[in-house]
Amino acid sequence: MGKFVPIMFIAISAALWGIIAIFIRKLADFGFTSMEIVTLRVVSAAILLGLIGMLNFKEQLKIRFSDTKYFIGTGVFSIVLFNWCYFTSINQMSLSFAVILLYTAPAFVVVLSFLFLKEKMDKMKIVSVLGTLAGCVLIAGVGVFDTTSFSLVGIITGVGAGFGYALYSIFGKFALRKYSPFTVTFYTFLVASIALLPFTNLWKKASILATGEVLFFGIGLGLFPTVLAYLLYTKGLEKMESSKAAIVATVEPVVATLLSVFLYNEGFGFMQLIGSLFILLSVILINIPTFSFRKNNTKKATIQ
Repeated sequence: MGKFVPIMFIAISAALWGIIAIFIRKLADFGFTSMEIVTLRVVSAAILLGLIGMLNFKEQLKIRFSDTKYFIGTGVFSIVLFNWCYFTSINQMSLSFAVILLYTAPAFVVVLSFLFLKEKMDKMKIVSVLGTLAGCVLIAGVGVFDTTSFSLVGIITGVGAGFGYALYSIFGKFALRKYSPFTVTFYTFLVASIALLPFTNLWKKASILATGEVLFFGIGLGLFPTVLAYLLYTKGLEKMESSKAAIVATVEPVVATLLSVFLYNEGFGFMQLIGSLFILLSVILINIPTFSFRKNNTKKATIQ
């Protein structure tokens, strides 16, 4: 049972990322730009984590200055780069194609994990990556291949978003060798906040931020699809290969699609259903067979 706990943590974190549209759409209605919402997200997360740390995890707030390189990796090269590239890509081409490019992330994680973390690159992982990518294409819809929506800048930043998204798993894995999941998550968002605040002038909207509804959705954005999601993902990552974690996290577009159907009455066709099944099957494929395969190998070894 213990082996499935990290998978469950990663899946729950992905589900929490999948509900982010609830908070983003509400804050956009109040006049916040995309990057202001990103900044609000990381700053509120850093404040919440800081308060939790001061109350319960004071010892875990201590780090060596030389180790800030890990959090520059997770905070700037992952969180900031991923969000900037993703929103730029969305403005350059169709949302569906931008989403597909973002979900090249598992492929990047598999390759980077092989190069830097010495994780195995087996056939099962490659098949699962291709399955999740195919599933995302089907969920996004056939319109993703409308060549009129292509843009060189959009493609470059879209792939950059996938790369930035993937870097959290790589830098996070290195950081977890020295620090707890809480420490890694807190300093990730603290560094991201320091990097973003000077460029967004968010304080100029202090009067809007002070209103009850904005405060509610701002804190909600920082708490559910950010603090809880990243704490669970980082905790799961602690006991799981980065490449497998990235594939399990592609549960996110499935949850986002279901949310769009039940909450926003958006369409959900046969292709979206098949795409969701592709992703879920890929997640199962990357995790379940390994246990039975090991059992079979053990039996063979006993016979010999």
